[in-house]
Amino acid sequence: MSKSTDSILEWAKQAEQYGLPEWEKLPSIPLYMDQVMMFTGEALAPFERDEKQSLLTSSMINNYVKNGLVDHPVHKKYAREHLSKLMMTSMLKQVLSIQDISVLFSGSEAPETLYAAFVSAQDSALHETAAQIQPEADEAQLRAMALRLAAEANARRAVAERILAGLSEKKEKKSAEKSKK
Repeated sequence: MSKSTDSILEWAKQAEQYGLPEWEKLPSIPLYMDQVMMFTGEALAPFERDEKQSLLTSSMINNYVKNGLVDHPVHKKYAREHLSKLMMTSMLKQVLSIQDISVLFSGSEAPETLYAAFVSAQDSALHETAAQIQPEADEAQLRAMALRLAAEANARRAVAERILAGLSEKKEKKSAEKSKK
């Protein structure tokens, strides 16, 4: 086996055991920006391509707050609600637009309910996918698997976007009807 194949298999083994922090495991006391960066950096590390590319930066956080995707911090501190939305956003933006993520966040679910649903879906998908990597796979098989997974991800993204576009249209129609009254 090559060094790169060993690295892939090691990551897959770790990914099968990995779980995003549950709501109760998110810090109960509000965090300053540097603490948020450290917490999310550790929590999301398995999803980063390498150590040099962070899924969440302080600039991204400021933009999400500025654009209304995440509520403003209270006295420059971020609570569980902030952390959960920041982690979901940093992962979902890999496949969805910020506009679509905003539609996901616009429902009436409690923050902990939405986050729990996300954690469950993300952990399940990661575990199932990582388990598909076979230790005896050669480079050609791994490349074929990467192609298949990328195609599946693209198809799932397209379906998710259609659903969110439909939900957005419905919300806009309701909003227009309310403003006419």
